[in-house]
Amino acid sequence: MEKRIFYHDTDAGGIVYYGNYLKYLEEARTEFLEKRGMSVEMFHERGMLYAVRKCNVTYRSPARYGDTIVCGAKLTKVTAAQLIFEQKIHHKKTGQLMIESEVTLACLNKDFKPTQIPEDLKEKLLA
Repeated sequence: MEKRIFYHDTDAGGIVYYGNYLKYLEEARTEFLEKRGMSVEMFHERGMLYAVRKCNVTYRSPARYGDTIVCGAKLTKVTAAQLIFEQKIHHKKTGQLMIESEVTLACLNKDFKPTQIPEDLKEKLLA
């Protein structure tokens, strides 16, 4: 997923505010789902939601106002009730690695209790 950095993404120095990268990672995971014919609404309709359980982020190089970045999401592991993504953000023009992260999502039911990921959804996720 490509993302252009606008002024509202940055701090007073024109550097992307560190918390905004979490939004970009979320958007890349949403794109990951949509490429597999899935959506957040589909999970809600089936009585499930996904919450970030753990997020490790290593900031390598800052993005600046006017940059275009490329955000990726790779599903590396699926357990009974968790999805683990490896995610990276690169500068589009230079290819420089800017962010590395590992994000763990927990599958929850409507009562916010961990629940198993249905097999049909696991198949789509791993396709």
